[in-house]
Amino acid sequence: MNNGTVSNGTVYAAGGILWRLSGGRLRVLVVHRKTHNDISFPKGKVKPGEILAETAAREVWEESGVRAAVGPPVGICRYRLPGGRKKVVHYWAMRAKERAVRESTFAPNREIDAVEWLSAEAALKRLSYAFDIEILEAFLGQFEDGARATFPIVAQRHGAAMSRSEWGRADRLRPLTDRGAAQARALAGELRAFGVRKIVSSTATRCVETVAPLSAALKRPIAATDDISQDAWEDGLDDIARIVDKRVDAGKGAVICSHGPVLPGILERIALATRESSAARFTEHAGLRTGAFVVAHVSKHEPERRLVAVESHAPLV
Repeated sequence: MNNGTVSNGTVYAAGGILWRLSGGRLRVLVVHRKTHNDISFPKGKVKPGEILAETAAREVWEESGVRAAVGPPVGICRYRLPGGRKKVVHYWAMRAKERAVRESTFAPNREIDAVEWLSAEAALKRLSYAFDIEILEAFLGQFEDGARATFPIVAQRHGAAMSRSEWGRADRLRPLTDRGAAQARALAGELRAFGVRKIVSSTATRCVETVAPLSAALKRPIAATDDISQDAWEDGLDDIARIVDKRVDAGKGAVICSHGPVLPGILERIALATRESSAARFTEHAGLRTGAFVVAHVSKHEPERRLVAVESHAPLV
């Protein structure tokens, strides 16, 4: 997934389909843009140091006043700007909790003069652009297929660490490099965008250091365990199944930070725990670089807890 702002003349942006249930009926938020005299979904360009999903969460909050976690990816719009450059906009579904709606900080401004919660039918009629209508139709397809409330299970590979040849002590004590530390700091914002709350890590220093900034940002402890460490995996003593199943059964957003050789097993177990019949949905995400992560969006509905979507994100540094 491209995380840049401009690449080869292409402008990258991200936004969200912010939704809620009101009186049992679906409502989606649209913005009235004064400068363009149109009705659209909240979105904006990627800022340096952001991944696209992080941009989506920020832009939705800035334009609607509502804070919401990023849910399953919905789709991508591609179109030409007046100057001829290509613009690519990635969209995610984002559920607005009632408290967040009540606490909205929106005020009319130079760009957005109003926001409005519309029924799906009304939104389809009033959106100004065909590509927005296509994105809404894609979201409605997901919604009708059961992708309503979801939670993320994130499989995270630790950041860049000192090489074994340069480290003369036990492998599990190898620390992050300066680059790895920068990746860890960036990950704190990236993973918060998805609404993770629980932090599980291998006991290896490089893994604990990777999630330490997230732990500080969330003010939540790190549950460090040998069950997903590389040493345990190499000795056949890991317990990936227990760790993953516990997090899926809990039904709450979580990040599981581990090692390159261990992550395929973690992804395989997520597939099994979410009744995913096609391993292909995870295969393309298995070879993660240091600092990269995979997000499995899982339905909150019990007993299915089925997999709704999978996406991966490369490190920015």
